[in-house]
Amino acid sequence: MKLPASLATLTLIAAITGSAFAAEPFDDKFRQLDELLPTPTDTRTASGAPGHAYWQQRADYRIRARLDEAGRAVSGSETVTYHNNSPDTLHYLWVQLDQNMFRADSDNRNISSYPSREAWRTAGANGQTGLQYEAARFLVESRSFDGGFRLAGVTGTDGKPLRYVINKTMMRIDLDQPLKPGARFSFDMAWSFKVPETNVLGRRMGFERFDKEDGNDLFEIAQWYPRMAAYYDAHGWQNKQYLGDGEFTLEFGDYDVELTVPSDHIVAATGELQNPGDVLSAAQRERLEQARTAKQPVIIASQADAEAREKGRATTTKTWRFKASNVRDFAWATSRKFIWDAQGFRKDSTNVLAMSYYPKEGNPLWEKYSTQAIIHTIDQYNKYSFDYPYPVAISVNGPVGGMEYPMISFNGGRPTRDKKTGQLSYSRSTKYGLISVIIHEVGHNYFPMIVNTDERQWTWMDEGINSFMQFLAETAWEDNYPARRGEARNIVDYMKSRNQQPIMTNSESITNRGSNAYAKPATALNVLRETVLGRELFDFAFRTYAERWKFKRPTPADFFRTMEDASGTDLDWFWRGWFYTTDAVDVSVDGISEYTVGTKDPEVEKAWKKARRDAEPISITEQRNKGTLPRRADAHPELKDFYNEHDDFTVTNKDRNKYNETVEGLEDWEKALLKEGRHLYLVDFTNKGGLVTPLILEITLASGKKYVERVPAEVWRYSPKKITKLIITDEPMTSLVQDPYWETADIDQSDNAWPRKPVQSRLELFKSQHEADDMMKDYSEKLKTKDSKEAAKAAEQSIEAGRKVE
Repeated sequence: MKLPASLATLTLIAAITGSAFAAEPFDDKFRQLDELLPTPTDTRTASGAPGHAYWQQRADYRIRARLDEAGRAVSGSETVTYHNNSPDTLHYLWVQLDQNMFRADSDNRNISSYPSREAWRTAGANGQTGLQYEAARFLVESRSFDGGFRLAGVTGTDGKPLRYVINKTMMRIDLDQPLKPGARFSFDMAWSFKVPETNVLGRRMGFERFDKEDGNDLFEIAQWYPRMAAYYDAHGWQNKQYLGDGEFTLEFGDYDVELTVPSDHIVAATGELQNPGDVLSAAQRERLEQARTAKQPVIIASQADAEAREKGRATTTKTWRFKASNVRDFAWATSRKFIWDAQGFRKDSTNVLAMSYYPKEGNPLWEKYSTQAIIHTIDQYNKYSFDYPYPVAISVNGPVGGMEYPMISFNGGRPTRDKKTGQLSYSRSTKYGLISVIIHEVGHNYFPMIVNTDERQWTWMDEGINSFMQFLAETAWEDNYPARRGEARNIVDYMKSRNQQPIMTNSESITNRGSNAYAKPATALNVLRETVLGRELFDFAFRTYAERWKFKRPTPADFFRTMEDASGTDLDWFWRGWFYTTDAVDVSVDGISEYTVGTKDPEVEKAWKKARRDAEPISITEQRNKGTLPRRADAHPELKDFYNEHDDFTVTNKDRNKYNETVEGLEDWEKALLKEGRHLYLVDFTNKGGLVTPLILEITLASGKKYVERVPAEVWRYSPKKITKLIITDEPMTSLVQDPYWETADIDQSDNAWPRKPVQSRLELFKSQHEADDMMKDYSEKLKTKDSKEAAKAAEQSIEAGRKVE
């Protein structure tokens, strides 16, 4: 019975690899993602581009706010104009009240938990339960902090109260009249809130105390006004509660913001300053203008200026006015401690003023690196996505370790001062940590501040993509930059760890954010760029995605589909393995069989067979007989005949005639093939980790020549667990290494080579040390206090008390 072609192919593969494909269900690693991705629509096409009917909402804000420095509080009012660009009639609006996360009864506080009882115990010493001081302080103060919005009123622009319902961090405004497609609705709100101390209560904004230094505060203000929740075609209202990890997705709009602060403060904010004549000195305005064309950062407000301001407390206020167009949020920072520098950057359609604000505690690190890092970020991100469209880009040093908002970011990292010498210094990790966090947070202007992904739903779409872009920018800073995320080798430990979650996990359910939502997707994209697609195809596809979705809201499906559409490559296997599973790359080189093509020439073939026979080991019997065992044929030469001079490897005329007859019947190309003399190797591979991957094979030949053969991942399409690959070489192969450059994140390199390579490590020798309890010694140990007399007295009292007990 003749087998169908496809089944015959599978049968042949099974015969070669020794696999029994019919013995278990076939795990198709290359099946399409159709069952997982949403059906394309007229708003989101099958190519991954916005459809002809794509729409998105808009919200414009006019905000007037005031900082109460002494009370560490912000109060304000806003007018929101909401544009219903959807085809839907809306009967209510949802508004985000993110400050309510800081309420003592918020879900964020109520669901907080320790990882496990074991972790709690091991945090302590000697088997006791343990808790860090900072964690204990958070638990205590989060219950007593009077946080959250206080709404003074929600009214229409006609002054009439609007009906609303507050559900924790969300507020629903019920409309008296339905908001029809194409219509807009304006309403007013007044509110206030206490600013949390960042180092105590945390979460992306707050204030920092400088009580020991100069008694001042530094404020970084975000999530500070009620903001319109997003409403979009793929999700409807994005009104998931703000629990702390899932960040934000918002609507684009125009902002007109006035901020009233003490008159000796300097304010950094989203947008362009509208009234520099009211808040800046003539010298500051002149320096700011010089900075636009300067080749190096220009100091606008110096450290000496800041130190002079720190010594006083203004009793008057100034109002700083900012405007920002087509942004999805607004944040600001203010302090009398700020040093301020700036430098302009112009390239193609980008014309931006890069600015840094930092206290003296940030120098000399910040003055040297911050603004330079901003400009470097924009220069590099422009290469791979689109030209930076905003007029300013700001980096602020304060209590927030790293957080992004349109045109402004909050970044940590400072030098340390030696307590004895007073000398300032910073470590290598502090230096590069600062550069990296600035690249990352400024880079967020592109993803998600312009490519407006839904962070409340998918953390990886902004953090992972941005971490990948950060890696590209870091590598362009200097040789051997200590980048943490992007290289495949850096994700191996996580990929082989237990209790992982797929990248496609909701933001609030991710347990290991750094590895899952930042490092793994960044690594996946780097593997896609370097190993799967190549730089040219990847860069074109990625830039297509960025250009298609700037100032729009893409979903994961839009990204996946665009990358396939623009690269012309089916990547469903890649998205499925890297993003929807916790499989790892682990390919084993199991064995190699060597073959050569027979020439049919008896002179060649019999010589080859003889060489193989001669290469066989001599038996132990023959070794011991040689030279010691007398041979009759040697003693009587007349016993030798034709067969003593000829053996099975002698070429006869019959052999030659048969060869000539065979060759005469061959075509010229068939004759040439027989003379090739190629070496054929069947190499057996096992996919132990489950994640299919391209094979990168470094082959070393007998002459010492090395070359790399790259095999697409589709080699696994018929048998995702075991395959046999045919490799043809011009000369004998002496070794083969799979993934020689560690570019696939293979979690076990020990089985990647043939012949096997020994695993190198160190064996440390040490003496066992067991310190026994010695209560008598501990009891009589000298008590250490600041005053030696008090110490002696305390010791005497302790000894006397002990005697009384005895």
